[in-house]
Amino acid sequence: MTVNIEYDTEKALDLDYKKIIESVIDKAVEDSGCPYETEVNVTLTDNDEIKKINSEYRDIDNPTDVLSFPMINFYTPGDFGGVSEEIEQSPQDYFNPDSGELMLGDIVVSVEKVVEQAEKYGHSQERELAFLVAHSMLHLFGYDHMEAEETALMEAKQREILDQLGITR
Repeated sequence: MTVNIEYDTEKALDLDYKKIIESVIDKAVEDSGCPYETEVNVTLTDNDEIKKINSEYRDIDNPTDVLSFPMINFYTPGDFGGVSEEIEQSPQDYFNPDSGELMLGDIVVSVEKVVEQAEKYGHSQERELAFLVAHSMLHLFGYDHMEAEETALMEAKQREILDQLGITR
């Protein structure tokens, strides 16, 4: 598994963000049952930059905490069986030609939002960063939270990933 992390802001996080990001991604991939070696790109940025990205891709002119850009369209969230045939028919669209790893997608996190939300919700910055990465990984696996049922499922999976890592509020 490859996790590419780019720290693209002057705003500092006083924690081992690489270790947190890598452990959450590793646990999410493990729990997903993904049958491939994977690659995920993570960019840590500031509110101004994530606002630009949010505006460009979602037509929302506000900063957000995390954005997910999945490379795979799942028929059923987290079901690699449903997409395996499609992936194998067009491997050049899904696999990094240099590493042979399945490119799951990109995650963009606002460092400022990590700090703000950790304070707002009364937990550590470590927990907030881990939560945002777990949340985003589930989006990369096709999960969403547009309907109450989807939200409940996604929240349970996020909690499971964080609990397994011992990252609690």
